[in-house]
Amino acid sequence: MTGWRFACLLTGVWFLAMGSWLCAGVSNSLLDVSADGRLIVCSNRDNGSVTVIDRARRQVLHEVPVGSKPEGVSFVGATHTVAVAVYADDLLVLVDADQGKHIASIPLFDEPYGVVSNNDGTRLYVTQEYPGTVAEIDPEARRVLREMSAGVMPRGLALDENRHRVYITEYLSAAILAIDLESGSIVDRWQGPSSENLARQLVVHPTRPKAYVPHIRSRVNVHQGEGSVLPFLSVADLDSQEERRRKTLPMDSFVGAFVVANPWEAAISPDGQTLVTVFAGTDDAFVSEVLDDDYRELSFRRVLRLGHNPRAVRFSPDGRECYIYNALDFELVVLDTDGFNRLGVVSVCKSPLTDEQLTGKRLFYSALEPMVGRRWISCASCHPDGDPDGRTWQNPEGLRNTMTLFGMAWTHPIHWSADRDEVQDFEHTIRGPLMQGQGLIRGSVHDSLGTPNSGLSADLDALASYSNSHKFSLSPHSRQGLSEAASRGQQLFQAAETRCVECHNGPFYTDSRPERPFRSHDVGTGVDDPTEKLGPTYDTPSLLGIYRSAPYLHHGKATTLEEVLTKYNPEDRHGKTSHLNSKQISDLVEFLKALPFEEPEADANRAGLIRIEK
Repeated sequence: MTGWRFACLLTGVWFLAMGSWLCAGVSNSLLDVSADGRLIVCSNRDNGSVTVIDRARRQVLHEVPVGSKPEGVSFVGATHTVAVAVYADDLLVLVDADQGKHIASIPLFDEPYGVVSNNDGTRLYVTQEYPGTVAEIDPEARRVLREMSAGVMPRGLALDENRHRVYITEYLSAAILAIDLESGSIVDRWQGPSSENLARQLVVHPTRPKAYVPHIRSRVNVHQGEGSVLPFLSVADLDSQEERRRKTLPMDSFVGAFVVANPWEAAISPDGQTLVTVFAGTDDAFVSEVLDDDYRELSFRRVLRLGHNPRAVRFSPDGRECYIYNALDFELVVLDTDGFNRLGVVSVCKSPLTDEQLTGKRLFYSALEPMVGRRWISCASCHPDGDPDGRTWQNPEGLRNTMTLFGMAWTHPIHWSADRDEVQDFEHTIRGPLMQGQGLIRGSVHDSLGTPNSGLSADLDALASYSNSHKFSLSPHSRQGLSEAASRGQQLFQAAETRCVECHNGPFYTDSRPERPFRSHDVGTGVDDPTEKLGPTYDTPSLLGIYRSAPYLHHGKATTLEEVLTKYNPEDRHGKTSHLNSKQISDLVEFLKALPFEEPEADANRAGLIRIEK
């Protein structure tokens, strides 16, 4: 028996006596339960708040505004102070859960997602998706002590105080990284296949050196619904140095042919015997028995039918109750852990969305009929929360890099090939081979780019309304204004010789307009893909938010902005850049990373640009 296992087993004995778990790797979640079991807290991303619940009475005590798009929450040690990672405002907010009051806000660089506390509450650890760091924070001094490199787009986070490590998951690769807290360096990595994707969270077993990561696998060469996006749970052996120290369990065949979609979070019971995984696409969860066999790892127990878009799951400290947050019902479901029977439901907040946008968002995240026929995929499998999935898909028309939905209302037509002039044209995708759904229009659907499909279905219009609602956040690289390098880059970008502004102009840095004929350009990239069917001209993408949206170009072959300007522009057909030296290229990149440095929609309104509402 390893020292790690022995120490944890000793702590497990202490846990049984004292009712508090100190050895488990504390994991990030949108839910948390206080160490004394009195309070539950959950983050409400759409509402910009956190809700504090009296666990025994199952009643809301407080709803506290914290900012735009809160994600991870954690009680600070054994206290009733709550730390909240406010993703869009780049803050860690501290809340007094007893009083329901804001205590302090700690500025972070960008996109904080997961947060955990050490046992004595003297340190907090926060993943920052961009630029890819873990921030170590002193909650008493309310300041960042250091930032540790944590790979590319980290989200999931678990703290192992016994090993003096934090484990993180890379969001777009589902890789698990171990960071040594003494040195602040990455000391180990558990890598899966290149197709693994969208890992938001991980949880560590309380007595065994195992980490569990829910994620998907994006098979980019498959454009049929079945098998293109697969649900998985990866199990990493944290002690092992063997080649097969990461196992990936297919959750679509875990119980017969019952398919689930879009795993979001997992939780393990305090005794380490039960694991629950929630699936945000199919509105259900798997309850599994944890096996100590280093082979099968899990044994299926039962399916839980849930509400709309379950995103979080937690156990009570005594292991007697399980809590699941249905994010688009804005409710917390309370279950017993004997038979996982429903004990109660707590409404955590009112929906801030209009009825139309709530309907559209539920459809967007659904992998069920009428959106999807075979349960594998939803719109959110590739565009979660409006973001791109970082993948380039082999579509029938050629290679297509997934585009962001941010600013889409202002940048119609849609797709690299400008083959859709309204979101409602995606009724063809819903009914087609990819999603195989019944569809939202009763009867026939009009051709893309033909007679409008808007107005034919209230649900389809609702889906369009939600899809067109995403807005850009300002770049973290321009919070203090443009740097000297970015200012020099702006001059280069605007120069007549480089010709960048010929296509990338206006508040959204694109000449894409809904007026016909649509504008498209041959920038020389069509020849890079022998499978291309619709090129060589393409719609101009917005440059806003480009600092965090690699890879680039329609075929996704440019991995950096430097490659866009050099390697994939050999004949100066994508702006004239061959005359620029390396310092000028660097300056131009710094300007691009600073976009947007001002709010684009106000300028778009002043310029009289057309915004598509539905």
